[in-house]
Amino acid sequence: MKLIKNAKVLILDQLKDVDVLFDEKIRKIIPQGSELRNGIDDEFTEIIDGSGKVLIPGLVDVHVHLREPGHAQKETIATGTKAAAAGGFTTIFAMPNVLPFPSSCEVMETYLKQIEENAIVHVHPFGTITKNEAGKEIVDYAALKKLGIEWFSDDGVGVANDEIMKEAMNSAKENGVLFSCHTEDMKYRVPKASVHESDYAKEHGWIGIPSACEYEQLDRDLRLVKDIGNRYHACHISAKESVDLIAKAKRSGCDVSGEVTAHHLLLEDQDVKGPNWKMNPPLRSHADRIALIEGLEEGKLDLIANDHAPHTKEEKERSMEEAPFGIVSLETSFALLYTEFVYKQKRWTLAQLVDWMSATPANRFGLEGIGQIRIGANADLVLVDLENEHVICADQFESMGKNTPFDGAKVHAKICETFVDGKSVWKG
Repeated sequence: MKLIKNAKVLILDQLKDVDVLFDEKIRKIIPQGSELRNGIDDEFTEIIDGSGKVLIPGLVDVHVHLREPGHAQKETIATGTKAAAAGGFTTIFAMPNVLPFPSSCEVMETYLKQIEENAIVHVHPFGTITKNEAGKEIVDYAALKKLGIEWFSDDGVGVANDEIMKEAMNSAKENGVLFSCHTEDMKYRVPKASVHESDYAKEHGWIGIPSACEYEQLDRDLRLVKDIGNRYHACHISAKESVDLIAKAKRSGCDVSGEVTAHHLLLEDQDVKGPNWKMNPPLRSHADRIALIEGLEEGKLDLIANDHAPHTKEEKERSMEEAPFGIVSLETSFALLYTEFVYKQKRWTLAQLVDWMSATPANRFGLEGIGQIRIGANADLVLVDLENEHVICADQFESMGKNTPFDGAKVHAKICETFVDGKSVWKG
């Protein structure tokens, strides 16, 4: 047993002066100073002093690239999950664009074994929507569901063929699985495009990607969802048109949700300075960023994800045209968002931010006992110091990837210790 004492504890939307007793589950929540401990302060209970800190539920990220197997020079399951723990994430969903692709039960069983052996946080892998993300043949969702895989994505590419996507969605509906979709209509993206299409891009000699590249295929998907009735989640929304399309689908009764990343909430196209600002979808206009913030606040978008995408130093030192898309974000997103929207702007409460990064993604992806502090819930907990002003230093990341535009940024929150199933898995 462990007992966290003297911390402020976030329970639903309130910070409370309580102590929390747990093993793999949360067993008791006790008013601080209470004498009714029923013998728990004995030699078998580890006391953890949380003075000056806040205890929050473990964060949940439904969009992470662990890279292993196939790209272990960028990240491994071990380093990626350690980075997650360092950022306060106790549950993550691993995107399937690894090698071999987890498109069959045989490959998925091997992948699940690797995760079990190497992960220090909960990892739920996605299966692919189409075999090897080739967009030509759908996967056997029923077979993979028997292995506990209820989430499918072809992240990194959109399913281009309308009939294949229609067939996939019908099968998803039949099997009760969730699609998490990267929408990208490649007829809008010319070779070597790297940033949002704008005058700023032209001034720098960069080739742009229009917003239609995202929202046109999203519109196609949502029209299919309305006809078929399957469950659908939209990845990394970046354009104001996409926000409106998701809102419209919700109003029509569709079972849809959308995520937005920390970097799309914090940065715009005119912030781009080089390859560490290159991601897909790209940072878009000021109007798009405001639409994302307001969309999250108004319930048009549902949750915050990271799209953690580690690359090697050599890859990100290439030109804007040749460098790969993506940044690392697991270790920075909570601190950056807390600093900007809670501490500085006071636009959001701590409870709002944590909910968008814990309970809401857990609920949407069907996880029980995750993302909240209550008796009987998983003891996935994070101690955070909200008064610790420090500078982000990429060289100190647990992730193998150091590709971030936020190196040197000053933030006002520090993850101190992360517990998964009651075990301390990371301590700063």
